[in-house]
Amino acid sequence: MLTGRCLCESVTFELTGDIIATAVCHCDRCQRQSGGAFSVNLVAHESQLKVNGTLGCYEERGENNDDVYVRRKFCAKCGSPIVSELSKSAGIIAVKAGVLDDKSSVKPTVEAWCAHKQPWVDLPGMAISMERE
Repeated sequence: MLTGRCLCESVTFELTGDIIATAVCHCDRCQRQSGGAFSVNLVAHESQLKVNGTLGCYEERGENNDDVYVRRKFCAKCGSPIVSELSKSAGIIAVKAGVLDDKSSVKPTVEAWCAHKQPWVDLPGMAISMERE
C-alpha cells in the first residue's frame, strides 16, 4: 500500500494493489499543472484509490471544447495535484507521485507525449517512449 498527502495535509490517500505503470508525462498541460518539465504518475484502477478530504476538480476539454478528456483533481485548500481521471480510459487514474509519503520506490518506465519533452530533459532507464501529438 502507498500513502500520500497534499501540502497542507487536508487531503490524504491510500493506493492499494499493484499499479499498472509508472509514467512520465511530458505534455504541455502536465507541465503547467506540475510547474515543472513533466509529471510523474502512478497509473492504476480508480478502485485502488481511497481519498480522504475535499478535492477540487478542473475538467480539461478537447481542442474544440468537446467532451471532457481529463479531470484533474487537487486539494481544494492548498491546490496540490492528487489524481487525474482519464475519461477515454474509463476507470483508469493517474496518481501524482510527488504527493506520495515515500517517493523512494518510484521508478518510471514509460514516457508519454515526448513531442513536448523539454530539450534539456534526459531520463535514464525508460523502457517505452510514446511519441504522440
